[in-house]
Amino acid sequence: MVLPAAEVLTAIGDGEAWQAVTAAQFAGQGSWGNGAAMRVAPLGAWFADDLDRVVEQAALSAAVTHAHPEATAGAVAVGVAAALTVRQVPAEDLLPQVAARTPDSEVAARLRRLSRRPFSRQPQWIAGEVGCGALISALDTVPYAIWCAARHLDSLVEALWATVSAGGDMDTTCAIVGGIVAARTGLDAVPGEWVDAREPLPAG
Repeated sequence: MVLPAAEVLTAIGDGEAWQAVTAAQFAGQGSWGNGAAMRVAPLGAWFADDLDRVVEQAALSAAVTHAHPEATAGAVAVGVAAALTVRQVPAEDLLPQVAARTPDSEVAARLRRLSRRPFSRQPQWIAGEVGCGALISALDTVPYAIWCAARHLDSLVEALWATVSAGGDMDTTCAIVGGIVAARTGLDAVPGEWVDAREPLPAG
């Protein structure tokens, strides 16, 4: 079985326009997966002083691989969340402000719903309401991940442990949460033992 990413790269390599190739995925709907949301946090942090530009650039970055509107909405939401954490927005304001800048979508609707959920709720409860990655879609992961990030906005370690506590697509949700929270805490918040346990980086 040829994976969608391989199909896309092969078609582009054969000379097809990337816009047409990505839009044709999944019976012409485009992918609504998580890749765009997983990689966008650094972009949001980079453009943190201009939220309109974050929205614009996050949408453009999503279109390269994930043409479905829900994937775009997910990328925009995560990019805006990362930008707001750099700007030191209070945790209780993060979800409403992200939802307000997320394009009209199920992602935005779930963000608005979670903006009314207290952080005293357990992540498992939130996952039961909006999902935590079982569907491998932006709408099933992004709202949960942003809620977990907001719940522990000043502690990368606590944010990641809370995120995995509900199970689901943990590498995806933790990638999103890590990008958002680390935009605020910096790399110094990564425990030394985690750094020591990582795969070795190439020399030079």
